[in-house]
Amino acid sequence: MASKSRAKKPASRTAAKAATRKTSPRKSAKAKAKSAAAKSIARRPLPRKAAAAPAVRRKKQRIAISHHRDEDFKADGLRAYAHYRDLGIADATHGLARAHVIRLLPPCNPQEVAKLHTHDVEFQMVYVLKGWVKSYLEGVGETLMKQGSAWTQPPRIRHMILDYSDDVELLEVILPADFKTVELST
Repeated sequence: MASKSRAKKPASRTAAKAATRKTSPRKSAKAKAKSAAAKSIARRPLPRKAAAAPAVRRKKQRIAISHHRDEDFKADGLRAYAHYRDLGIADATHGLARAHVIRLLPPCNPQEVAKLHTHDVEFQMVYVLKGWVKSYLEGVGETLMKQGSAWTQPPRIRHMILDYSDDVELLEVILPADFKTVELST
């Protein structure tokens, strides 16, 4: 019995649409115009996409473990008024990123530290581990960052340190590990 009731219904949606078209010539003309437009679009060649850039194959990253030791702070970084403790991230990531703890040496000499500059980086983040630092960031102005404060510096933003506490330590994370710094005249 179930098969008899199914036989009375149209066999498919296509058949139902065809039955509707036969009864309404206006819809048929619209449907034909739509179909013709769809076919003409389908025949057009698709615009060629630019060749996808080949995926960058990076070397496998390693684990980097660094334990605090005062003797690991070295005067081999960007600034003469700072000592840097490299955390081993640059080596472990094959230059993808760098992370270090920075101790700014007391007392702060504004004539030495307050030099407007930029870094050609993709990403830079600073976190105040202890003490405080007063800095200038283009578009923000002077800002006092205290223990627990963090900020990012967009690529090539003009900035400078204005003052800092005698005990300040900063954690800095930068991508890529090696980058160019440009000193600007004020």
